[in-house]
Amino acid sequence: MAEDVSTEAQEGGMPRADLRRTRARVVGVLVNVVRWVGNVGAALLVIHVVFTVAGANPDNGITRFVASWAEPLALGFQDLFMPDDPKLAVAVNYGVAALFWLIATSMAVRILRALS
Repeated sequence: MAEDVSTEAQEGGMPRADLRRTRARVVGVLVNVVRWVGNVGAALLVIHVVFTVAGANPDNGITRFVASWAEPLALGFQDLFMPDDPKLAVAVNYGVAALFWLIATSMAVRILRALS
């Protein structure tokens, strides 16, 4: 009896087609998680910029919450540029960090999709 090389061939007790579908599902879930994390990170940075530039009350709980998350998400971009206006500094530096998150997320999603 010849070995079956069709899509129904077994690999570790599971048909190859099932393995491919399972891998595609796992990669799809991973892509969605990476996309959500990156977009939420960028959104928090942008919200921090809006709150700062618009002059939101820094003692407000929402403003403090967003600022507390924006600081570590800026990944060292906080003092990349040093303009004289502190609001402009926040807008530029945290804006660059948000752009970085969007670009990095896009690249990570493309790499993960290439794996499926």
